[in-house]
Amino acid sequence: MKKLVALLLAVMMLSVSVLALAEAPEGYPEVQEGIDFGGQTVSIYTWYDMNRAAEPTQEEQDLYDYQDWLMATYNVKIEYVNKYAWDGADDDLINFTGNPDASVLCLYTFPNDFIATPMANNLLAPLEGHIDVTADKWFATTTEFMTKNGHVYGLFNGQPEVRECIYFNKRILEDAGIDWNTIYDMQAEGTWTWDAFEELLKATQKDVDNDGVIDIWGMTGSRDDMVFAAVYGNDATFFDYDENGLMTVTAGSDNALEALNWVSRIYDEYFFKGIPAEDGSVAWDYYKEAWKQGVSAFRAGQTWEGFNDVSEMDGMEDEWGCVAFPKGPKGTDYINLANNNIVVIPNVYDDETLAKLCFIYDQWTNPTPGYEDDEEAWIGNKYNKTDDRAVDETYAMLRQADHLLPNYQLLLGDKNELMGNSLLWQLGNGNDPAALVEAATPAWQAVCDTFNGK
Repeated sequence: MKKLVALLLAVMMLSVSVLALAEAPEGYPEVQEGIDFGGQTVSIYTWYDMNRAAEPTQEEQDLYDYQDWLMATYNVKIEYVNKYAWDGADDDLINFTGNPDASVLCLYTFPNDFIATPMANNLLAPLEGHIDVTADKWFATTTEFMTKNGHVYGLFNGQPEVRECIYFNKRILEDAGIDWNTIYDMQAEGTWTWDAFEELLKATQKDVDNDGVIDIWGMTGSRDDMVFAAVYGNDATFFDYDENGLMTVTAGSDNALEALNWVSRIYDEYFFKGIPAEDGSVAWDYYKEAWKQGVSAFRAGQTWEGFNDVSEMDGMEDEWGCVAFPKGPKGTDYINLANNNIVVIPNVYDDETLAKLCFIYDQWTNPTPGYEDDEEAWIGNKYNKTDDRAVDETYAMLRQADHLLPNYQLLLGDKNELMGNSLLWQLGNGNDPAALVEAATPAWQAVCDTFNGK
């Protein structure tokens, strides 16, 4: 295959007329006549490096061969450019669309967290007229998330990342006489619920030396992640589209308030909140080191905290497991709030140029020929991090479409600015969630109105 590809590339570079007549290698997509970029460069902007491996595996080399064939066939150079910081994509896109240069062909990779301003201000090109947005390779939950007024403004191609989860410390559970496998069993049976979770919190939280100070807490972690997981896991949302297709506040629903009240109580009774410094302050990420030191039986968070290649939980002495966030009384299944990197095209190109950009990106994101059926590519080194059940049951389950939900809060702005002081950081400590939501709703609805174009 490599020799065939190399020979074809050499021949194809001779002239555009030869390019148009060349047949695709076996397994490659059919060549589309009449598409020629004239040697232009198409840049895919990111905040991370996408350099080719110096010593590629066979699969990586086969991908590079396919990419080289595409570039030669359509007379184009495609490059990844590490152009901005993780939180800088929106500013860069605003600058580009404010002073557009249509001769610069580019696509932007966006974190969900910063797509709000471009979506609200018509800075993104609609894609559905030039690309099959319903194709299986596009992650459907992200397509739904990026749809506004019937137009699709961004797509995600790749392995969906699992987010919300509950970690557990196996040693602490065993010391309390609990077989941690039973948590996986409850998850498999559909009985892993708020009530079941609280029973374990009660059983593991202890004042070991009877001095009146709790030594082992029930849980710690990210309160924000716990709030979102509890609300969505109780068949509720904070924001959603109404029957007229307008974004509106839904945080005051009965299901949402039930979840917020439950989180508040759990936070007050079982949550390790850190040890204040002399000035009374507590670092926002206090729980990361505390968890590694064995301060609690459970940790609320997201799976990247434990499963990433270089994880913040690496080096933890105690072994850990991972399950979905438990279901609320109104919940029907375990949930995962989709939050994947989105590729968008600036709304600065004429229709012909937009069509060409959509075409080449569609081709670029095809599965590597010969590897279309690799259904375990997502596993990576996850088995090296924890037990098999966390990977085979929890992670594998939460990747599936019927567990994934769009989080429309991300379309309205930064979570901390939008909801931090008004709700997320006020829960517990005797505060009434219903009163907090009622007080915040006018400001939240004003943001929704802006998004709706009012």
